[in-house]
Amino acid sequence: MRLFRGLLRLVGGYKIYEKVLEREIKEGTIPNHVAFILDGNRRWARLQGMPSWAGYKEGARKVDEVLSWCLDLNVKTVTLFVLSTENITRRPRDELKKLYEVMEENLKEKIGDERIHENRVRVKAIGNVDLLPENIKQLLRKLEYATKEYGDHYLNIAIAYGGRHEIVEAAKRLARDALEGKITLENVDEELFKGYLYTSHLPNPYPDLIIRTSGEFRISNFLLWQSAYSEVVVIDVYWPEFRKIDLLRAIRTYQRRNRRFGG
Repeated sequence: MRLFRGLLRLVGGYKIYEKVLEREIKEGTIPNHVAFILDGNRRWARLQGMPSWAGYKEGARKVDEVLSWCLDLNVKTVTLFVLSTENITRRPRDELKKLYEVMEENLKEKIGDERIHENRVRVKAIGNVDLLPENIKQLLRKLEYATKEYGDHYLNIAIAYGGRHEIVEAAKRLARDALEGKITLENVDEELFKGYLYTSHLPNPYPDLIIRTSGEFRISNFLLWQSAYSEVVVIDVYWPEFRKIDLLRAIRTYQRRNRRFGG
């Protein structure tokens, strides 16, 4: 009974702190664009004595929670780094098969997700989607089509994504347009170039805040062009353990930083 009461006090105290922290950050500037590097799913699963791929299923549930938290805070744009090009080429096939099964289930749910439609969230896959299985490509296309007229919020799914590959592909498209006379070299600048990136549909393609879980300090080939002046916060928990209070603390850290953009 004493232990039970102690747990109640702990949970109650946590919830009170969460509410206080949420009120505090709502008085400041909420980042317009928050990007997440979802790291640690497999390590979390292994610690639970589960097969490594089981972490992806729990990680997908966490994505739903985080999206709801961001909508509640009125974050305009969320970008999720779900799967890299390196993951596709280097991870075991049986693990990828399980991952794609989780993705298929989650994408089917997203097509009819009331939160997506009530909040007018435009969903878009960014990455080399040709590397994905046909069923995943079809579901991504359906989700994009179902939300293409929305623009109150944006959800970007970075899947089969690599930052270097994105820049190379953008350079190729720009060079092709130059050869065809659509643009001249004198017109090429950063503003023009960003229109050739996967994020060209966004009103703000540059993340104000990047949150990486698992405690590792790497950008991992993620949004290399777009993240030049992003604030980065590393959270020392695995993605399935990520809590609302971790998000709130990351935003508070962002609010306390002095963003000078090189000035």
